[in-house]
Amino acid sequence: MEVAMEKIEKIWLTEEAVWIRTENGKEACEKFSNYPRLKYATKEQRENYEADEYGIHWEDIDEDLSFEGFFEKKETTALYKLFMAHPELNVSAIARRAGISQSLMAQYISGKKNPSDARVTLIMDTVREIGQELIAV
Repeated sequence: MEVAMEKIEKIWLTEEAVWIRTENGKEACEKFSNYPRLKYATKEQRENYEADEYGIHWEDIDEDLSFEGFFEKKETTALYKLFMAHPELNVSAIARRAGISQSLMAQYISGKKNPSDARVTLIMDTVREIGQELIAV
C-alpha cells in the first residue's frame, strides 16, 4: 500500500477515527465524524474493511477513503457540504446514475479535483431528480 511513494505499514481504529502509519513512521487519521456513513456505523461495520494499495473500503456502508487523502489539506467544496449535510444520500449511487466514476466523484467532493460548472449542474440535477421521484412515492 502506498501514499506518495510510501507504503502503509499499519491501519488501526480508535473510538473516533481510522489511523494509518507509513513505513517511514508518518501517521495520519480521518475522524469518523467527518464521514456520516462511518459516524453512524456500528463498531462491527467500521471494523469490516478491506484495504489495498490506494485506500480503505467499507463494503457494508459503501464508504471509501484514499490513503492520499489522509495527508492532504481538507477543502470544503459545495459538493462536500451537500453530502455531509445529507448522509442519507448514497454518493456512489448518485455517481453511477450521473454517469460519473465513483473515484472521480470522491475527488470532486474532497476538492482534489474541480468539476466544471456543467458537471456540478449534472450532479445537482441528478440529486433533484431523485428527490422528485421520492416526492412522487
